[in-house]
Amino acid sequence: MEVILRDDIEKLGSRGQVVNVADGFARNFLLPRRLAVPATEANRKIVEQERQAALRREAKEKAAAEELARMLSGVTLSTAQKAGEADQLFGSVTAKDIAELLEKQGYSIDRKKIILEHPIKTLGEHKVTLKLHREVSVEIPVTVSKEEGE
Repeated sequence: MEVILRDDIEKLGSRGQVVNVADGFARNFLLPRRLAVPATEANRKIVEQERQAALRREAKEKAAAEELARMLSGVTLSTAQKAGEADQLFGSVTAKDIAELLEKQGYSIDRKKIILEHPIKTLGEHKVTLKLHREVSVEIPVTVSKEEGE
């Protein structure tokens, strides 16, 4: 049976692709879960329109992410944290803390888009990557200094 995939399915195909599958697989798995539609001429047109809309939406999102990356390229963040004698922080600076620092400067960035391999646990300047889009990322410097009054 020929079907048109509505989602990417591992080991079968990608969205919008026409594939030939067993009748039972289509009837019992793909069609009930709305992962595919029968390959009729009307469905081909609908899927093509959906694909075009998705491409336009993706282009808009990428352009917005590139604009935000340009704006963020000049931003430097700084925070004061409690630290011990060997410049080790008592706590750590996490993605949530960086999102809050960006919020104070007027940028609303989801903390899941802030890429930290490990939380920052030392004083000094660190580079933090913000993945704004699948193809757009920007690095911003974060300066961690010792909190005064210790």
